Amino acid sequence: MTVNNILGQVHYLENDHVSRFIQQLLRTNKPISLGFLNQYGFNLIIDNHQLFNDFSALSYLLRDGIGIKIASLMTGFQPKANLNGTDLIPQIMTSALNLNKQTQFFVYGTQEPWLSKGTEKLLPNQKVTLLDGFKDNQEYLTHYQDNACPESLKVVLLAMGMPKQEKVARLIVENETTATLVICGGAIIDFQAGKTSRAPKFMRENGMEWLYRLFVEPKRMFNRYVIGIPVFFSHLFIAALRRNFPTNK
Repeated sequence: MTVNNILGQVHYLENDHVSRFIQQLLRTNKPISLGFLNQYGFNLIIDNHQLFNDFSALSYLLRDGIGIKIASLMTGFQPKANLNGTDLIPQIMTSALNLNKQTQFFVYGTQEPWLSKGTEKLLPNQKVTLLDGFKDNQEYLTHYQDNACPESLKVVLLAMGMPKQEKVARLIVENETTATLVICGGAIIDFQAGKTSRAPKFMRENGMEWLYRLFVEPKRMFNRYVIGIPVFFSHLFIAALRRNFPTNK
């Protein structure tokens, strides 16, 4: 898998197009999915064709983080806006709550009490179908099919982390035919519940949220950032060498 293959899957958006994009998502009359590509996701899929296919199966894959911004600039893609799920998903949910049509909400991920607490913060006073994030993939599809109403718009938030959520998103979309929006949300519910804190605004605005998360959760984030960031840039460096010094055939 090449860097260009991966970045070619990204749906780059300007900030002033986000509102229209959200409305487009919520007007769907078919099953669609939304995900986010960051440095960690890039590392997962660069050498794994199956995971690459799972990410590629997403209807929309948005740029998340400074790492993908740098990779995009290095390979000729315009990075445009940084659109991470923690900020964008609440906007989507607020818009969904204001729709003038029947809408069902599902949240699959994390564990109690964070699941209920975070869902209530994100979707206050709503009836939401919940399931924790530690089931087999097939169980989410079965649970969804048992509860989904064909006449409703279904908004399914997967808050179970990469790459499980992308696999589940693909499974639901490929087995659905009616209006459904599946969103890969990572730690969104944990953030909403207060289990995990956000970085200060100045760090978020300057692409340094990863450093804050490493400081707060050093053991959990060590492989992702201390090891993962050098691995990420090694892939970019090798790709740059191949572009500048192509092998003669």
